[in-house]
Amino acid sequence: MHLRLALLCLLLPFSVQAETRPNVLMICVDDLKPQLGCYGSTIAQTPNVDRLAKRGVLFESAYCNQSVCSPSRNALMTSLRPQTLGIYELATHFRKAAPEAVTLTQHFMKHGYRAEGLGKIFHVGHGNIDDAASWSVPSWKPKAPSYALPESTAVKREARSGGPRGKATEKADVQDDVYGDGQIAEEAVKRLQAAAAKPEQPFFLAVGFLKPHLPFVAPQKYWDLYDPAKLPMPEIQTAPAGAPEFAPQAGGELRQYSDMPLTGPIDEANTRHLIHGYFAATSYMDAQLGRVLDALEATGLAQNTIVVLWGDHGWHLGDHGIWCKHTNYEQAARIPVIVATPGATAAKTRALIETVDIYPTLSDLCGLPAPVGLEGRSFSSVVKDPSTQTRESIIHVYPRNQLLGRAIRTDRYRLVEWKKPGAENEIAGLELYDYQTDPMETKNLASDQPAIVEQLKAILATHPEAKPQRPVTAQKPAGKDKAKKKKKSAA
Repeated sequence: MHLRLALLCLLLPFSVQAETRPNVLMICVDDLKPQLGCYGSTIAQTPNVDRLAKRGVLFESAYCNQSVCSPSRNALMTSLRPQTLGIYELATHFRKAAPEAVTLTQHFMKHGYRAEGLGKIFHVGHGNIDDAASWSVPSWKPKAPSYALPESTAVKREARSGGPRGKATEKADVQDDVYGDGQIAEEAVKRLQAAAAKPEQPFFLAVGFLKPHLPFVAPQKYWDLYDPAKLPMPEIQTAPAGAPEFAPQAGGELRQYSDMPLTGPIDEANTRHLIHGYFAATSYMDAQLGRVLDALEATGLAQNTIVVLWGDHGWHLGDHGIWCKHTNYEQAARIPVIVATPGATAAKTRALIETVDIYPTLSDLCGLPAPVGLEGRSFSSVVKDPSTQTRESIIHVYPRNQLLGRAIRTDRYRLVEWKKPGAENEIAGLELYDYQTDPMETKNLASDQPAIVEQLKAILATHPEAKPQRPVTAQKPAGKDKAKKKKKSAA
């Protein structure tokens, strides 16, 4: 009897700990800029993102580590920056650079969590593949067409990769589940209901919504939320004065769609229509998020689940004459991040964070042992007290013409140093912007404020030198892996 009692006493703390460990619901959104109601937009119709912000901490100064999908998502899942991995493009799998990396979800799996991924978490495509080791069961992808209307693909344009493209936008009188995000939300609801039936098993559910990524497709009702005449048009349509000529970009991603001009400016009518499409696609995604949050609450899981919403990078909507991401400017680098912990109250913070910080933060908030080898810094203290901060600056990068722009962003300034990775004294260009006096980035101040440049270069010097791009190696799943995935249930 005494032996049984002793064993019970030994096991009880572990049982209680397992049952009370918080779950994690991580919402990843493709190409979502902080043009949302909770971030101050008077135009965006995003009631569900806003609803999440009302019970969490909204980060006003959050930045991606590179404004393109795969490197940004690698940073999220490995807490290793692109310049550490030497991967700045879409095709190369992160394990080519870090084969022994323990990803965010692997870390949670090691400590008893069930990790499931839906939709787009890692970048899959352009020769890149998922990471099976990061999931308890094979990740799940929707089976939905890019377009619902035949006329959207009546004319196609050959793209650099990924096959021919149809139109850049579509509005169709269809149900939400016709497109991928509706199917992702439906599957997320099922996974939450299944998780609620097993309260003894903590879970990490990653839900990756596809919109508002191009093409801007959404059911008609989301387009109808907006009056095109009232949409905000770009105020500045030229590159920053004095910026290196290679620093901006020409919107090549957008120009792969069949109804967009191959070169030259995007005219006012197309600009207004594209902005309309971006907002409609954002509202469509927001509605799917609402279905997931409803299920979280209906199952009772909200009481013990940390919810984090993260956008992989921003997006240019014609500002500086730029479309899409692929720059080091504010519109491409700044992202929305909201962290809602059970019982928290709404708060906003100006604390600087970057994508690599999310991994150690979630580990910390869930009481897991501190992971090793990460570049991120936990901001769990900011979640608990939004008046605090953990960084005085963040770093992000973007490559251009065999150069790498390494950017230091403080609460006031951004310095971008352009040079070849590894080159010591061969700087090809500098950019400096003061967001207190020039929030629209109208002028490069690098030559006017050398003292500030030197201060920020000193911060940049504390970071390791960037690695050059690894040889680009696309991967394809082995045949046996495909067969295995067909046999396994994603439930």
